[in-house]
Amino acid sequence: MQVRLTTVLLIGFLFSAASGLSANEVGERLYNQHCSACHGNSGDGGVGVPLALNDFQDSVSDEYLARTIKLGRPGRIMPAFTQLSEKEVSAIVEHIRGFSKVTYPADDRTPVKGDATAGKQIYEKNCASCHGMQGQGGEGTGVTFSRPRNQPIIAPALNNPGFLAAASDQMMKHTLMKGRKGTPMISFTESGLTEQDIDNVISYIREFEKHSQPATAVDTAATLIYESPYSLQETIDSIKRAVVGKNFRLIRVQTLDDGYVEKEKEKPNKTIIYFCNFEFLNRALGIDPRVGMFLPCRITIVEKDNKVLVMAINPLKLSKFFNNNELEKACEEMRKLYVEILEEATL
Repeated sequence: MQVRLTTVLLIGFLFSAASGLSANEVGERLYNQHCSACHGNSGDGGVGVPLALNDFQDSVSDEYLARTIKLGRPGRIMPAFTQLSEKEVSAIVEHIRGFSKVTYPADDRTPVKGDATAGKQIYEKNCASCHGMQGQGGEGTGVTFSRPRNQPIIAPALNNPGFLAAASDQMMKHTLMKGRKGTPMISFTESGLTEQDIDNVISYIREFEKHSQPATAVDTAATLIYESPYSLQETIDSIKRAVVGKNFRLIRVQTLDDGYVEKEKEKPNKTIIYFCNFEFLNRALGIDPRVGMFLPCRITIVEKDNKVLVMAINPLKLSKFFNNNELEKACEEMRKLYVEILEEATL
């Protein structure tokens, strides 16, 4: 404890000297800048999981939080904040600790001694329904109460390389034995598992490390662009027909500069068509609410130099910025629909 206190004081001195702010103020500023949008201003969660839960805070060490910030969760929303220095990460951890007054553990990296084969059977019976048969985690994101879901908090991916590197065996053991109030995670000792059973489960979870690979985003064009052989108005009409033919509902057609210039100054040679399939929209938002940044769907038609160009964003390109493997599947589906509409309209 003395070493940790000395470290905290040193961090505070260095930050104060550099910025004129206290360590607490620096941690709050950095948290608000990098974390609050997902985890909430008070750590209550949102797109990201809640950090203020007492049963979370008393089960994780400072090192676990720091490693999570630095390593992230590849393909599972949480990015890796590799641009932050060790001092900045430590300041954020200190701020997160301010969300709860519970006692938290030191980073105990003592491995458990368990039987992975026996643990597999226990895992499949007790854990897979939430965390997935392959430890891939629940579908969706963090904590949201704005739409129906099976669980109030999405179960984390246990096969994720970021989690496996950050979590110690002892942290997992504490969580399995004690559970986490405020989440679907129950105490498995209270439900009948022995300590050896839990050690076996942890040994099985460690087996995921042998097969875990960081997610890789597809590098592709940012926009889909087609040249139309038809006039501007014919192309607009053709796009509208193709959109309706793919079970989308037309929302509106407007000039690209609508709302940015006076009505009489709008340029009709730049038109944008908005459309939506509400079933798909709801499904995509359920995967990741941030997808709303590029929904509803839209296609832009531009006439320039006697050419009519039809273009749309490439959702698969945008999805790489969201660090969500589930979202990539939905964005690939969106990309295929865009291509089908664009090709049908410009044949």
